[in-house]
This record gives sequence, C-alpha cells and structure tokens, in this order.
Amino acid sequence: MNLKEAFRFQNKLQSMMTDAQSILGNNGNITKVQNTYLRHKVMAEAEDEVTMEAPSTEYSENITEMAEFLLFLLDEREKLSAAIHQAKVSLPLGAGLDGEVSLNGKRQEIATLLRHMAGLRNGEVLISNGGVGYRFNNEGNQVSYRCDVKRVTTINFDRNKIRKMCADLSKKSDETSATLDVALVNTPVEYEAPFDVNETFAEAFEAHMSALS
Repeated sequence: MNLKEAFRFQNKLQSMMTDAQSILGNNGNITKVQNTYLRHKVMAEAEDEVTMEAPSTEYSENITEMAEFLLFLLDEREKLSAAIHQAKVSLPLGAGLDGEVSLNGKRQEIATLLRHMAGLRNGEVLISNGGVGYRFNNEGNQVSYRCDVKRVTTINFDRNKIRKMCADLSKKSDETSATLDVALVNTPVEYEAPFDVNETFAEAFEAHMSALS
C-alpha cells in the first residue's frame, strides 16, 4: 500500500479500536445479571421467578475474544505506525510530513480568511426604526422613541495588499498540496493489512475469530 492508503487504514484501525473499547467498557456486555423475584416469601402459593437481563450487544457471549481482538488491533496499529514512520524517512520532507500537512491546512485556513476580507465592500444602508432615543414629554416623564439609523461600513485595510497576500498564500498552498499528494500516492509502506479497509467491525471480528479457531 502507499502512504495515502496507510493513513486511511490507520484511521480504520483507530475506529475499530474505539468500537471494541466501547463494547468492553459497557458493564451490560461484560457481566450477566440474574434477577430472582422472591414471590414465595410474599405469597405461599406463588413460585419464585428467575429472569436474566438482556445483554447490551450481540457480542456479550464473546467478551474474551473481543478483548483479544482489541489487543490484535493495537498490535496492528503499532506495526502500521512503525511502517509509516519508516516510509516517511525516505521522503524529501522526511518525518516532517505530518507537520507540513498541518501547516498547509493552516495556510488554507488563512487564505480563506483573506479571501473573505478581500470580498468586503464599502456600503451604506438605512435601518428603519433601528435606533432608540429618550426624551421628556409635556408631563416631564422620560419616554422612548424610535428613529432611523444610517449605517456606513468602510473597510479599514488595503484591499490590494490583502488580495496579493491571498493569491500568494493560495498559490503556495496549492503547490504544497500537489507535492504532498504525489508523496502520499508514490511512497510505499511495507505493511500488509489483515483485513480489507471496507470491512465492517462485525466482519473483521468474525474473520479474526475464525482465524483463531
């Protein structure tokens, strides 16, 4: 697989680990609760009734296997992380790939902000009854009244400079994105996935159990 596929599978492993932890962290899955209704103590002719509380998921009968599956996923995550790290070392960006991805995301964020600024215009609007004032009436009481508001908006920055900043930053961001895309697609990662990235949690767990039996 390449780096792009490796990152996708890394996310898949993390998602499955979260699911497994959620199952194991639910007492309704990892314990069996039996309730005995002591009816005979109240009425001599009645019989006690025993019921079992329903489990929270269908995995309640395979909790030990689920714990083993979680450790299996953790082990695969460790293997994949090591393989990704080794692959990054061979890149021109080196191990700084993650930092460059994050930095380029910030470039795009700032470019969006500058683009918004460059799109602002000076303007004037009249807001009908948008203001409130106070005056004294003939009886000497203070009363409120409404008035129109003329709102004038004026940009307080150099639009041409902002536009140039935006253009330069967008260009650098696009160039970096292209470089990163090439690196992600063309850099091999020495790792063999134990299951298909499109498999569901249930499918991967069942395949793991079959492999152990």
